[in-house]
Amino acid sequence: MEPKTVGKEKFFIVIRGKARKGFCRGCVGRVEAETQGGELMGLLYSGCSNAGSPKTGGIVRREDTYPLTRHQAQLLLFVSPASKRLELLCNPQLFSAICELSQDDLVVVKHKKGHLPGLVKNMMLIGRKENKDDLHMLGFEVEFVDIDDNLSSKKPAPLPLFSAADIVQVVPSYSVPLGLHWKDSQCGSLNRKAVTRINSMPNVGSRARQVRENHTEQSVIQSQSSSTSHASFEVGSMVEVVSNTGITVYGVVRWLGVPGGKTDEWAGIELDYDVNGCSDGKYGSQRYFTCKGNRGLFVPVTKCSPDSRFFCSSTGSETHQPTEAGPVSPFEDSDKDTPPIPESEASSLLVGKMKGIQGHFNSCYLDATLFSLFSSSVTLEHICQKPADTEKPITCSLRKIVNCLRRRGFVPAQSVMNFREQLGCDTFRTEEKDPEEFITLLFQKVLCVEPLLKLRSGQETSQGAYTFQIFLEKEQMGQMPTVQQLLDTSCLSSDLKFEEMPSCLMVQMPRFGNKYKMFSHIIPSTELDITDLLYNSPRECFVCGRLAEYECLQCLTDRKLQPGRIKQYCTVCNTQVHTHSSRQGHSPKPLAVPAEVSSDNPVPRHTMQLFAVLCIQTSHYVSFVKYGLNPHSWLFFDSMADRCGGDQRGYNIPEIRACPELGDFLSQPEEELARANPSQAPELVRRLLCDSYMFLYQNPATPLSEPNHQES
Repeated sequence: MEPKTVGKEKFFIVIRGKARKGFCRGCVGRVEAETQGGELMGLLYSGCSNAGSPKTGGIVRREDTYPLTRHQAQLLLFVSPASKRLELLCNPQLFSAICELSQDDLVVVKHKKGHLPGLVKNMMLIGRKENKDDLHMLGFEVEFVDIDDNLSSKKPAPLPLFSAADIVQVVPSYSVPLGLHWKDSQCGSLNRKAVTRINSMPNVGSRARQVRENHTEQSVIQSQSSSTSHASFEVGSMVEVVSNTGITVYGVVRWLGVPGGKTDEWAGIELDYDVNGCSDGKYGSQRYFTCKGNRGLFVPVTKCSPDSRFFCSSTGSETHQPTEAGPVSPFEDSDKDTPPIPESEASSLLVGKMKGIQGHFNSCYLDATLFSLFSSSVTLEHICQKPADTEKPITCSLRKIVNCLRRRGFVPAQSVMNFREQLGCDTFRTEEKDPEEFITLLFQKVLCVEPLLKLRSGQETSQGAYTFQIFLEKEQMGQMPTVQQLLDTSCLSSDLKFEEMPSCLMVQMPRFGNKYKMFSHIIPSTELDITDLLYNSPRECFVCGRLAEYECLQCLTDRKLQPGRIKQYCTVCNTQVHTHSSRQGHSPKPLAVPAEVSSDNPVPRHTMQLFAVLCIQTSHYVSFVKYGLNPHSWLFFDSMADRCGGDQRGYNIPEIRACPELGDFLSQPEEELARANPSQAPELVRRLLCDSYMFLYQNPATPLSEPNHQES
């Protein structure tokens, strides 16, 4: 059958499949003809300096391609390497906005100096069009914004050139106050081709035209009503502030009150990106909140307005969620699994509003757990490595959620709701559940992973578990115990040992939902030493350090012997310690010591690292996640931090906040932590100490057990 010639110009990008006759993943092509068997014959554009010239022709299956408009193809051609093109397509909301950029739209671009705000001034056609098959690449000239001096570009040329992949955030010009355009006349002499104004930013939806036409009127109304509208702001509200020079900045309210030296109410705002002259949460010499340097802005509340990027109707009419994709249909590169987010990229990808996993209808237990397990954990990485065509549909759904989180930094609520439907139980679809229930179902039924923990009781019986529940009497601990002390005491009291070093240990605190907790505050142990909790493993004497042969439960709480730490002794020290009159009634138990272990060799320590903490407050789950080796690399995630619109048509706004203050707190010696006053700790640190529900530890050196592919 002869191939059918294509009439209308069509472009595509190869998204999957092995290289075939010149085509490979990420390559951009133009369709010349279509075969009866569903294959495309076309021209392939190279990815080098002459990317606009067709390199060769080839054949590719239609299902291995993703359709593009000419404009989208030109934008992607300027992106290098080819793998970055697919990454950009995986974020349809951002790519839609980039495709529709207009002159003077505010963008944030990746730069060698970091993420910088700037104004799009020109769209550049790159490359020579020497014949009809050539295709120009498209890039953007951006004029950097300086909050102090308004527009920092004092020289008219040249402006830096950026590809579509360099743009990480877009704010349309119609949502920026008119004061920003005062410098247009000064730029008119540059004599460059301006960007043609197309449609509006897609995350404003169909209201874009109306917003743009009524912009001047709205600006006046907002300025007149600002003195009364600010009363609705609260900590966590998303706001925008117009500087004296007309630049609009966006952020989240972290503090409200009257600062020293002022008489009216001010707001402390954490901005979306660095701005020269801002602080890290201090105003004057007083600290009101903590954030990254150059992101803390303090202004009168009357200067704040609701964030127009998440525009919604206050009259109850249709509300458009900012997850709509606009002219770019959703694309998911399902062939390639995305690794955990590296430490160097986590902050820029994740921190902010509409980040993480969007909550919906009692889903916070699931949102917080998924984010904790899969955003940064290296130990759990292997479960996303199985080929998609051999997986069950529910595992594919989980895989898509994980990939979406790691690529875009945002998972819409619908993806999680679909996953909840597939879990198969009505209560998982509609009701609030406990994380340990979900974790067991996740690993056992969805991932088909063997129990993470193998526990041996004193009766020599072995049992498997996915989480470890702390059981003890309150009298056995002090007022503010550490996780290490709780685990040690619980294991000894229940006569339990770990048969082997676990890959992942999730320790559930002695509390039940939001109604009862045994301890008002619990101190996280960043490193969990389980050497003394391993069955039939060599242990060192608590006194002299030689090989231990006995352990004593009654010595655990002895105030003269470092209470809260497991006590095991060699034969000599066991006799000496228990000659004391207060310990003569103790009953030390002999330990099973491996015959091949020498009593003179040092005992190796087995430790696990804290990587996440699940917390609960008034039936709502949130999480803290450590995303790197730096002790300050902590994030706080809330899938329902804010809400836009009413109950029926509204939607939750998830938020991720950087939490370096947690690293400062946990870096203190354990003795200092024990004496700390939680009420004086920063807000998020206090929340972790009070509300901790489950601590998640990992052993990066040991992978999880291989999945069992048999159906349950």
